[in-house]
Amino acid sequence: MSETAGPVWDEAAIREFCRVTRAAGRALAKAGPTARRRAIDEAAGLLLSAPVRDRILLANQADMAAAQRPKGDGGREGEALSAAMLDRLRLDEGRLDKMAAALSEVAALPDPVGEIEKTWRRPNGLRIARQRIPLGVILIIYESRPNVTTDAGALCIRSGNAAILRGGSEAQRSNAALIEVVAEGLRRAGLPFQAVALCPSTDRQVMATLLLQDTYIDLVIPRGGEGLIRFVAEHSRIPVIKHYRGNCHVYVEKTADVQMALSICYNAKVQRPGVCNAAETILIDRELAPSFLPQLADRLGQAGVELRGDPAAREIVPSMKVATDEDFHAEFLDLVCAVGVVDGLSAAVAHIEHYGSDHTEAIVTTDLRQAQRFTDQVNSSCVVVNASTRFADGGELGLGAEIGISTTRLHAYGPMGAEQLTTTKYVILGDGQIRP
Repeated sequence: MSETAGPVWDEAAIREFCRVTRAAGRALAKAGPTARRRAIDEAAGLLLSAPVRDRILLANQADMAAAQRPKGDGGREGEALSAAMLDRLRLDEGRLDKMAAALSEVAALPDPVGEIEKTWRRPNGLRIARQRIPLGVILIIYESRPNVTTDAGALCIRSGNAAILRGGSEAQRSNAALIEVVAEGLRRAGLPFQAVALCPSTDRQVMATLLLQDTYIDLVIPRGGEGLIRFVAEHSRIPVIKHYRGNCHVYVEKTADVQMALSICYNAKVQRPGVCNAAETILIDRELAPSFLPQLADRLGQAGVELRGDPAAREIVPSMKVATDEDFHAEFLDLVCAVGVVDGLSAAVAHIEHYGSDHTEAIVTTDLRQAQRFTDQVNSSCVVVNASTRFADGGELGLGAEIGISTTRLHAYGPMGAEQLTTTKYVILGDGQIRP
């Protein structure tokens, strides 16, 4: 889809675009779970179709080629994307398989819309029920990740919400090819294809105008770098679910099984370093550090990880670079990791409270009491015991997919699936009661 320019995409056009999406969303919400499930299943089937896959991969290859050109080359604006961002942008047969599987899993989820969450009876005979309903229209603003187009579309359809998707210019061709898959799934299910709409402009001023449309849009979810999220939070009239940084920690407690700890740290840092649930800081108990840290440095060093250590860590492994205070705050999204030596669990928790981003923290331990203390005292959105931080993901947690990870403690916290895209209303059943 090409960029829409000039007066065609002015403020009036943006308002009309939002109005049409909202109207389609109302029809989607009323359609019932069977039609919504079918729309997602149809989209999943299309992602497995060879001609559709070929179109998507060709579009993605064009995006990848453009993203690797530096500023001024071939009309591209800005710098060539980093390796981490290119990894997020890239699609291949395996990733398309995973995207189709995620859609099928979302389709198979219990329908959250209309679910009665709780009922009770008052002394005056009134019966009260709390029932789940869609949020309305959700604006998702994201960078690089074309899989968000299908994940977000499916989750919004499953939860009866309309979606406006505003992807980045670097993925414009990929997103346009993928939105056609979602639209065709809606058409085949007899639902309005406008219920999941891709914003045809990636201009930042258009995004700023969208953020003012509180008449038509109910929630904004930005997925991307800290700069994008702060821009959205500062310019939006609409409530925003935020996730500024993924500064995730692994704490290796003194009783940890060494081989397990090495495996978990390696996976959390190396398996896919450019994602928000990758570990950025490893904390090691002082009693274990002299024996464990050299093994960790060797294992991560073989994978090309640059370690930046505090003074205690560098005493044990002098080849580490010096870690600054900024390093312990950082989301590197790369093969770089901060390392600290701490005096027990309380010090590890204090470090996480000071430097963490409320995303995901893990402990490796054989002491169940220490594990319990860690899960009780650490209030990040995901707390993991004896497993990699990479499991802080909607698909891995059985949500089918995720529309984002919230580190905002209002409404939803952590990976957001279909259920987290609903709110509740109160249904009050009486037989003539009036208030005295």
